[in-house]
Amino acid sequence: MPAPDKSAVREIIDKVRAEGRDGLTAPEGKRVADAYGIPTPAEGLATTADEAAALAERIGGSVVCKIVSPDILHKTEAGGVLVGVDGADAAREAFDKIVANAKAYNAEATITGVQVQQMVGGGQEVIIGATTDPTFGKIVAFGLGGVLVEVLKDVTFRLAPLDAAEARSMVDGIKAAEVLHGARGAEPVDVDALADVIQKVSALVTDFPEIREFDLNPVFASGSGAVAADIRILVETGEVTEPPKLSQEEILESMTRLMNPRAVAVVGASDQEGKIGNSVMKNLINGGYAGEIYPINPKADEILGRKAYKSVGDVPGDVDVAVFAVPAKFVAGALTECGEKGIPAAVMIPSGFAETGNEELQEEIVEIAHRYKIRMLGPNIYGYYYTPQNLCATFCTPYDVKGGVALTSQSGGIGMAILGFARTSKMGVSAIVGLGNKSDVDEDDLLTYFEQDDNTQAVAMHLEDLKDGRAFVETAKRMTKKKPVVVLKAGRTALGARAASSHTGALAGDDKVYDDILRQAGVVRAPGLNEMLEYARGLPLLPTPQGENVVIITGAGGSGVLLSDACVEAGLSLMDIPPDLDEAFRRYIPPFGAAGNPIDITGGEPPSTYEATIRLGLEDPRIHALILGYWHTIVTPPMVFAELTARVVEEARAKGIDKPVVASLAGDTEVEKASDYLFDHRIIAYPYTTERPVAVLGAKYRWARAAGLLS
Repeated sequence: MPAPDKSAVREIIDKVRAEGRDGLTAPEGKRVADAYGIPTPAEGLATTADEAAALAERIGGSVVCKIVSPDILHKTEAGGVLVGVDGADAAREAFDKIVANAKAYNAEATITGVQVQQMVGGGQEVIIGATTDPTFGKIVAFGLGGVLVEVLKDVTFRLAPLDAAEARSMVDGIKAAEVLHGARGAEPVDVDALADVIQKVSALVTDFPEIREFDLNPVFASGSGAVAADIRILVETGEVTEPPKLSQEEILESMTRLMNPRAVAVVGASDQEGKIGNSVMKNLINGGYAGEIYPINPKADEILGRKAYKSVGDVPGDVDVAVFAVPAKFVAGALTECGEKGIPAAVMIPSGFAETGNEELQEEIVEIAHRYKIRMLGPNIYGYYYTPQNLCATFCTPYDVKGGVALTSQSGGIGMAILGFARTSKMGVSAIVGLGNKSDVDEDDLLTYFEQDDNTQAVAMHLEDLKDGRAFVETAKRMTKKKPVVVLKAGRTALGARAASSHTGALAGDDKVYDDILRQAGVVRAPGLNEMLEYARGLPLLPTPQGENVVIITGAGGSGVLLSDACVEAGLSLMDIPPDLDEAFRRYIPPFGAAGNPIDITGGEPPSTYEATIRLGLEDPRIHALILGYWHTIVTPPMVFAELTARVVEEARAKGIDKPVVASLAGDTEVEKASDYLFDHRIIAYPYTTERPVAVLGAKYRWARAAGLLS
């Protein structure tokens, strides 16, 4: 891609902003497009009817005439566009008519002239644009254009800037991508040319953050290239600033102190049962935390057998974390004392801040924290757990089942659901962290820590919003190359498009932006709370698949059909069984069974049939993952199936064969115990459902694809 002429764009944008305008005229937009190599039709600006005639003659063929006015953005609405203008005389008439229409539409409008533009068409109409999202900053959009953009809303989004591969993924990422590739014998468009335009748009809005919205609609795409017929550029009129950001090293240092404190002070510690300060003290002590615990209470000399201090300033040693358990009105004063003491982290359990409308008090404590360089978790949280340190800094129930999953939530109620699920399912966790109002510490801070934490193999996050979506994506992109990140984004339903002056801005107003950009970050998005928890539980247990070929082995034809449907829903590829493998499976199944995929061994088969077919599925290198459908029979009872499956899988692992295996068990209540047994042996298994085990396998595949781990 040749170097763009940034100085030309800078001159135009500075001029527009200096004049107090929020939009570029069409000729200015054309010069910006030219500076970045974005293809546009031949055109010129006419200030008189005779100039319009001369331009039409020079361009040749049919032209489009459009009003040029900084005061008229919606040209068609003003009667300011005429298409199919042929010849000099027609161009002269078009000029007069368009100017008259514009004056009738807005008598006060400044009219610069009429743009005479080569008429282009043919191929497919698409939209390429960019907008400034309040969460993610500059994002790029691509989809079907013209009238279809408003009707179908078949649009995909990515964070700018984009590399060539990401730009190409946008072209292939819309539902109607097949249309662009030449559906029903139509000529395929030049997708590389489209991807090139997308990449140039992403570079332009990244280089010039003053560009608020950018529309190319329609872009005519054909086999010979892509040409943008209409350009609309809106700019910010005020100052454009980037908020200050901590470096990755600074974040890691502060999060390490938070998660591995040598000493914790409890501000508002209490001897009184039922008080939050009492519960936090008990959890820290009874949870086995080995560091120093300093109760802070101006009215007590001793709390739970430990010397109490009137303020953190009286504590003789260093303190890494202060856990707040006092009413909101006392927080600012105590936080200032923490700052003077040099405490680097504060955990704000109290409510009564922005969540209740008290923005002023929250802003006050944020200012104090910034002044003293204190990293603040919360406020309005249940606290946090970090099991490798036996750290239970919360007023909720203690938790001590250690494992490799870190979980976070904005909601206290969701946090407790996480806790209960983890305990019931025996899912070991490394951390459970409440984020609450996210006045300071947010998801990307925690991901920065969990990325390098050897105690954490996967992260699952419930979030209602992202404070800094761009920082989250940058961190998640690094993290997901190594470990899965599962996100449950609350508020999935569209709240209506934001008020915007462009198609791109309006289209970016719903959940689709989150969906596409989280996928770009390599994150696995969960549709609901239970799915988030099941993904978190299952993903660390499943080995990474080495390819896309999935095979179903089932004892019930009905389960096989449902499992196949679930595979489609989960984006999995059922393997086309080659003849030699088909013959190999047929040696073990009865004549009335069915080879192919699913492989139906039928329900009346003995354990040996399950064992032989599962072993064959594991040992054939062309098969990359197995889905087992079990049907409860007296011939092969549930625990017999579970034990033989676990044994065959473990024998394969001993030979260096470690493939993902998931199972759906249909039967009486005995299948529940059998499922638990399989889970204990790293085989994802569920009773009474065909969808759930396949969904977990699909989540593993989505992560592996995003991380580039599939061959």
